[in-house]
Amino acid sequence: MNRRTLLGGLFAAASVPALAACSSGITSLDSSGGGSGGGSGSSAGGLTIGTANFSENQILGYLYAGVLGAAGIKTKVRPNLGSREIVVPALEGGDIDLLPEYQGSLLLYLDDKATDTEAGAMQNTLTTVLPGGLEVLPYAAAEDRDSFAVTKETAAKYGLTSLADLRKANGKLVLGAAAEMKKRVVGVVGLKDRYGVEFKEFKSLDSSGPLVKGALKKGDIDVANVFTTDVDVIENGWVVLTDPLNLIPSQHIVPLIASRKADAKVRKALATLGNVLTSEELTKLNRLVDKEKKDPDAVANTWLKSKKLA
Repeated sequence: MNRRTLLGGLFAAASVPALAACSSGITSLDSSGGGSGGGSGSSAGGLTIGTANFSENQILGYLYAGVLGAAGIKTKVRPNLGSREIVVPALEGGDIDLLPEYQGSLLLYLDDKATDTEAGAMQNTLTTVLPGGLEVLPYAAAEDRDSFAVTKETAAKYGLTSLADLRKANGKLVLGAAAEMKKRVVGVVGLKDRYGVEFKEFKSLDSSGPLVKGALKKGDIDVANVFTTDVDVIENGWVVLTDPLNLIPSQHIVPLIASRKADAKVRKALATLGNVLTSEELTKLNRLVDKEKKDPDAVANTWLKSKKLA
């Protein structure tokens, strides 16, 4: 998940950790609610959609563009901008207008002391901690949580089924993840504070990307941060460790938008997409891009047409 420099070097001085993402959820979506605003913005000038630097988020960005385009709204997608530490300030600054986000990760980015883990509660809390001028629209059925996985061999060797079990192997296991996971609550910090887990070593790789998955396959790491919609988890038979203490919050896909652009037309289009897009469907789209190497834009457009959303 390498960063690509866009927006005319706007972010050249920013730090660049990868975005941690985030199982189907249930949501009630309507065309006018779900955020802190009431649809008084205007999309007449079009929207610029930004995405993080991994394939699923790119797919989501093009899905947003497709449904908005079908509603007669002009859009432009700026993919691969980088991490949340980059894209959220860009949204605040007006360089982009809309982002596909993940509830739990966004909430912890805004308030690292937040304790909500249930989707509805997090949605309510998000409306109170977002910077002025931004709002979240109703969250989608689709969810993509962070998770921590080990190989079957490692699970058998140490008796691992849950994150709590990692404590039995304190000082013996190597964790691989994106660099920022070393300092995030859903990462080294939370695993130690909530579960008492201490690793032998942390290797800065990527989250659910080719580096961390390759390292897990080779045995260079013992525990990998992967996303629940990653098709490699099932295909490799990796054991996803359960989270009995609810360290990892719900991660429903949620549109994060500048209120000035959030008119009723935008709300309705994104709500319609959110009702149709499930975790299972998102996993299928990820497979087409990650495994079959298809273009995210084409994959998104084909899927929208198949669902009669474009």
